[in-house]
Amino acid sequence: MQKIVIINTRCANFSSVMMALRRLGCEAVVSDEAEAIRNADKLILPGVGTAAAGMENIEKYHLKELITETRKPLLGICLGMQLLSSMSSENAGTGSQEISCLGVVPGTVSLLKAGSLRLPHMGWDQVDVLGDCPLFRGIPNHSYFYFVHSYALSLTDKTAASCTYGEKFTACVNNGNFFGVQFHPEKSGPIGARLLQNFLEI
Repeated sequence: MQKIVIINTRCANFSSVMMALRRLGCEAVVSDEAEAIRNADKLILPGVGTAAAGMENIEKYHLKELITETRKPLLGICLGMQLLSSMSSENAGTGSQEISCLGVVPGTVSLLKAGSLRLPHMGWDQVDVLGDCPLFRGIPNHSYFYFVHSYALSLTDKTAASCTYGEKFTACVNNGNFFGVQFHPEKSGPIGARLLQNFLEI
């Protein structure tokens, strides 16, 4: 059986991801231990909240090099995907701050230019698959996934799928062994389960 490790950054709801994997017949462990992360077959980096808090915990628990230097398939989910980027621009009070992130995928995360649409972008939305990312094997283009976010990664040459909410943004990114999805596959029903299964089969 594969060793699946959910990286413990202290800023995620791990139970929903663990339950989604369990429904696929896969048991995962939550850990910040270097040995467990290095010995994993697959890694998952979920997250909720701010990039500032996420990166603070990654630094605090000595996770940065373990993440950036891994050669194992790694899936970032929501904030976890955003943390894979080069930079995140967050509103802080009356101004904004630039947060240096993990830098394993190109692009900057910034507040969605949603126009008259409400933020956060919450609910089911269509995803436009670009290219042949293995995460979308057997998934029809323009399938619906479940989103909850206000910030998004800009479109880059590593964008594997996009979504539009006021503006186009990266819904999925892939650079080598690093994958990220802005939506929540664990909350996206059978389509999300198929995406997680595809990740397990990479």
